[in-house]
Amino acid sequence: MFVRRQRLFLLLPLAFVLLISPVRAQDVLNSGAIADQNFSLAQLDDSKVPADVQSPNAKDQRWSLHFQSTEMLLGGLANLNGQNASTQVALLNENAASLDLKDSDFKAGTSSEEAVTEQQNWLLHVQGTEVAQGQPGFHSPYQGTNSLRPDDNIRQSSSLDLFLGVRLWSGGEFYVNPEYYQGFGLSNTHGIAAFPNAENYKVGQKIGDVFNAHMFLRQTFGFGGEQEDLSSDQLQLAERVDVSRLTITIGRLAVTDQFDANAYAHSSRTQFLNWALVDNGAFDYAADSVGVIEGATFELNQKAWALRYGIFDVPRVSNGFAKDGHFLKAWQQMLEFEERYSIGDHSGKVRLLGWLEHAHMGSYRETLDDPALMEDITKTRRYRFQYGFALSAEQEITKDLGAFLRASWRDGQEEVWQFTDIDRSVSAGLQWKGSAWKRPDDTVGLAGIVDGLSSAHRDFLAAGGLGPLIGDGKLPHYAVEGVLETYYDLQLTKNVHLGIDYQFVGNPGYNSDRGPVNILSSRFHFQF
Repeated sequence: MFVRRQRLFLLLPLAFVLLISPVRAQDVLNSGAIADQNFSLAQLDDSKVPADVQSPNAKDQRWSLHFQSTEMLLGGLANLNGQNASTQVALLNENAASLDLKDSDFKAGTSSEEAVTEQQNWLLHVQGTEVAQGQPGFHSPYQGTNSLRPDDNIRQSSSLDLFLGVRLWSGGEFYVNPEYYQGFGLSNTHGIAAFPNAENYKVGQKIGDVFNAHMFLRQTFGFGGEQEDLSSDQLQLAERVDVSRLTITIGRLAVTDQFDANAYAHSSRTQFLNWALVDNGAFDYAADSVGVIEGATFELNQKAWALRYGIFDVPRVSNGFAKDGHFLKAWQQMLEFEERYSIGDHSGKVRLLGWLEHAHMGSYRETLDDPALMEDITKTRRYRFQYGFALSAEQEITKDLGAFLRASWRDGQEEVWQFTDIDRSVSAGLQWKGSAWKRPDDTVGLAGIVDGLSSAHRDFLAAGGLGPLIGDGKLPHYAVEGVLETYYDLQLTKNVHLGIDYQFVGNPGYNSDRGPVNILSSRFHFQF
């Protein structure tokens, strides 16, 4: 209880600062302190600044006042009276403290018809997410080692990330992302294949721990021609790049940073919470127990399509931290093709993905064929292949409404090695923006999931076998697992979100003898 209160008190000051921010430079200008000068600190425009107050390098200066130090700002304003415009600009620039720490260098020399594009040389971002999730109990005539327990009524999880990025040379960037994580999933992340909280890892932390979530080098090679802007994000420096380009990334990554993306269902921090909505359910992608791993990716981008290839290390054991280390015979490779199109004025994307993995996995059928093994699949482990396919599609319907569809399949003869106990999965949903009720930055989501198992996987569970997430000790009445999820994400400010979420789970763990389960969640998220 003391640790939880201490964590809450640490979050409250940050939340308060975010709620009262940002104070924008334009608001200061409009207040009248320097209203007689027609220019903005957000981006200085030479054409609007009187010639007698232009500094020699005015067009090479840019300010980002996303968050202001109140004391310094008031002190600066108190000294504005009686000073000329150039002195006022310099004083405000000196006192502005930008907490998102965006480098202000940018590329000049574009034509007068083009907007000047910022090129960040470094960045610092922070995000924090707190999720509380509970269920009131459900019908459960029996339970096993990996069952969802009806008396495990509420759990919470916390994450806090620091993102650092720096431009090393032309086209070369380096990023690092330490993450603090604390918390547990319901029943210690067991009992439901399409698990209801993607903020939970497979291993819980009572007190909390820090691990390295990302550390990678990215190199981009442009091929000339038309250019586009990449906006600043947690793992992306703002820059203008060639549309036709090759991007190589190597280091500690999350596979789903680049593969199986979807604009309407890919972030558990502001969108859907369920594992099988954030990612394709049957996509057994390379990852350790906290969802990241070492690897390399290559992306060829064109205006209407992109082609991605990745090769990654794999864990030594199912869902383990330690890596296999036998790089020539323990790996996962994947290839994804992305097509971009428009229907009228509404854009859409379709991504087709295939993967092949070679790892020290056990076999469901071999385990069942030898009764002496007592359903211990680890005793059949040897280097063998698994493979699968996935589809991810997104379509804007109106400016405030978008739809998505995902479908995935894996061969299901070998034990699940990284993700969850799903061999076939289909999900679809809608996302609305709140413009109709004058909350354009709020989001409502509604989606459904249907998951299934291969016959070998089903027989293994029926015999009493255990998967990484499920295993009721028996499975006399198999049925597909179904989930319905809806959420409302309330944007308090640009950087602070509150959310509520409801999920209905039918046949948890593919067992029609148990459930259904009603799951309620609340979510707090901030970032800057």
